[in-house]
Amino acid sequence: MSLLDMIGPVMIGPSSSHTAGACRLGLVAHHLLGEAPRTARIGLHASFAKTGRGHGTHLALVAGLLGFLPDDSRLSDAFAEAEKAGLKAEFHDVDLGDVHPNTAQIDLKGDTQSVTVIGSSTGGGIIRVGSVQGFKVDFDASQPTLLLRYVDTIGVIARVATTLAADGANIAALTCAREKRGGDALLAIELDQPLSEPALNFVRAWAGMAWTRMLPKLMDG
Repeated sequence: MSLLDMIGPVMIGPSSSHTAGACRLGLVAHHLLGEAPRTARIGLHASFAKTGRGHGTHLALVAGLLGFLPDDSRLSDAFAEAEKAGLKAEFHDVDLGDVHPNTAQIDLKGDTQSVTVIGSSTGGGIIRVGSVQGFKVDFDASQPTLLLRYVDTIGVIARVATTLAADGANIAALTCAREKRGGDALLAIELDQPLSEPALNFVRAWAGMAWTRMLPKLMDG
């Protein structure tokens, strides 16, 4: 057990799971979108739906979508900040099945990009991301995380691993999901350090590579 587990994260708000964790879920979507967000449709599951309003969950999610950290003093004014930034957010209750009760589905759109993220706040400000763009993943954003969407082809994962090694980026964990053989696939790789911009641009240029994101470390782990 770490010190964070015992005392909780530095944050604005009454609940680490409903506020700090919710903010980090919004931050994941913010970074994966890769541009200024314009509209957000946020589905709240179970406990998030029932008690989120009183615990500041709605504010925290919107703050994260704007790129604010959990200890940002602007979190309590996130709705006003969203209006100034041109972000329109709407909330609804949703049943996401057998997942953690503090789970949200975020459908976020910018001017040219869109992203869908499903993630859970599991306590102490810790999160688990379970789905990105409809593909199953499993990471907690405590490490820099590389996400790649591409056409499933023999040798892609090996080529990615070779590129990472050449760039000095060590793999901590990896998940991969695909629609079907030869269809779209999504690879999520947690790294000890982020991939360099030249290496990321090299991967972006590959044939069949549709979408790339280098998610920064968003929490201690």
